[in-house]
Amino acid sequence: MNKPVLVIMAAGMGSRYGGLKQIDPVDSDGHIIMDFSMYDAKQAGFEKVIFIIKKENEADFKEAVGDRMAKYMDVSYAYQELASIPEGYEVPEGRVKPWGTAHAVLSCISLIDGPFAVINADDYYGQEAFKLIYDYLASHQDDDKYRYTMVGYHLGNTVTDNGHVARGVCDMNEKGELIAINERTRIEKHDGGIAFTEDDGETWNFVPADTTVSMNMWGFTKSILKEIEEGFPAFLDKGLKENPMKCEYFLPTVVSNLLGEDRATVAVLKSADKWYGVTYKEDKPVVVEAIQKMKDEGRYPQHLWEEA
Repeated sequence: MNKPVLVIMAAGMGSRYGGLKQIDPVDSDGHIIMDFSMYDAKQAGFEKVIFIIKKENEADFKEAVGDRMAKYMDVSYAYQELASIPEGYEVPEGRVKPWGTAHAVLSCISLIDGPFAVINADDYYGQEAFKLIYDYLASHQDDDKYRYTMVGYHLGNTVTDNGHVARGVCDMNEKGELIAINERTRIEKHDGGIAFTEDDGETWNFVPADTTVSMNMWGFTKSILKEIEEGFPAFLDKGLKENPMKCEYFLPTVVSNLLGEDRATVAVLKSADKWYGVTYKEDKPVVVEAIQKMKDEGRYPQHLWEEA
């Protein structure tokens, strides 16, 4: 069994934040959120990382991240390209939006030959999460079903004071396996609690702070790549008809379909760590302060890679 590999989705430009937020420093040494993710991943046992980027960002990305990371981990690149769609389909004229997280992961198909974890570039997941997911991937294989996993977080540890966020609210069975993910695209702090709205704020539905949510930290065997590839034409048939400029092929959708067909299980590994991310510009000082506090507490070296 091959060692688990880390895949980092870094092709997004961060529309709400503005600019290439993935390479915005969060400490005085110029480290970015991804540095901390990769440091935690390396400590957990990961030795190889695949960055999913846009081809046009390659030079900037390598200068800011990749060339430095190559000193510590085996680095590869995959390119999420709008034109990378099955034969017989065309990109709608004027479309610039990428095809979503499942399409991003599909771009790695030629680079992956074993279990892998997938994370967002601009999210801080915490040390516990990488240890949990590495250990699971290193000890589980597909049998009569695909054996996938994800790290779940307490909703209260994942919201920002500066606006709304999108979160996947998890339904689980008594074994701690995922039944379904309910995507809530607008969750925010509201009237002393946490609530979501689906009608632009006309009505609000409160959600307990300890509700388990997905932060897009998944663990898969390579079987997911075949499933994504085989499901892509059906997604395009529907999406290009209904929403040609903005339809997206999401990883949770692929997983949900497999769960619905009883072909996969997803073990939900629960992390008590606080998530940090820069969804809005106002979030950045919060992340910077949190990182420094963790350094002061000894959870990270003051100069991150000096002990790697």
